[in-house]
Amino acid sequence: MGMAYHRRMTLSRTDVDKLLEECKKEGLPLSLRGADLTQIDLSGCDLSGADLKGAVLTGAILREANLSGADLREADMEGADLEDADLSDALLCDAEVAGASFRGATLVGAELEDVNFDEAILEGAQFF
Repeated sequence: MGMAYHRRMTLSRTDVDKLLEECKKEGLPLSLRGADLTQIDLSGCDLSGADLKGAVLTGAILREANLSGADLREADMEGADLEDADLSDALLCDAEVAGASFRGATLVGAELEDVNFDEAILEGAQFF
């Protein structure tokens, strides 16, 4: 189980970086399950294997972020910018990604059951 945080608190990039550092020291995966990360800029952040189930990432900037193996089930990523992000082997089942940009993103091996891609930008995204 990952490091704890207050679910209802909106987290900043600094908060996430601190949690990542603590988890790395403890050898634990990062857990931001249900966290409010609305419009956060996590560009280039290594969130591989993170638990983001049910997280609110509406309008978040995740350009070139490493989300490989991350649990994003039921996450709200509506309008998020995931350009060139690595989502390989990520769990995205039941995620809301309407209007999000996946331009150039890697989704190879990602679980995409019941994902709402309405109006999402998929130009150059790799699924296979």
